[in-house]
Amino acid sequence: MRISRKFIVTAGAAIVLGAGGLGIAAASGGSDSSEGPDVPISGDALQKASDAALASTGGGRVTGTEIHDEESYYQVEVTLDDGRQVDVQLDENFTVVGSKTDSGS
Repeated sequence: MRISRKFIVTAGAAIVLGAGGLGIAAASGGSDSSEGPDVPISGDALQKASDAALASTGGGRVTGTEIHDEESYYQVEVTLDDGRQVDVQLDENFTVVGSKTDSGS
């Protein structure tokens, strides 16, 4: 049985492309979601978003941020003194558009 050079090149290309696709899926967590990695808020926007979130919760400390969250433009996670966490959702003008409190337990 004789295998043509064209067959070997085509098969090799298919293997390389398939392996590359697996690598991309593994790097992205393998999910079908179009959502990319979490990107923290930075610069002046971080200060403005933090101030708005802390005003909304009446205090606490900022323990996480994300820009372009699936629910809003900005998300700021605030941990309250009693251990509860509040995810504060903000629009692009730093106006609170929603929040969700987790029990902290």
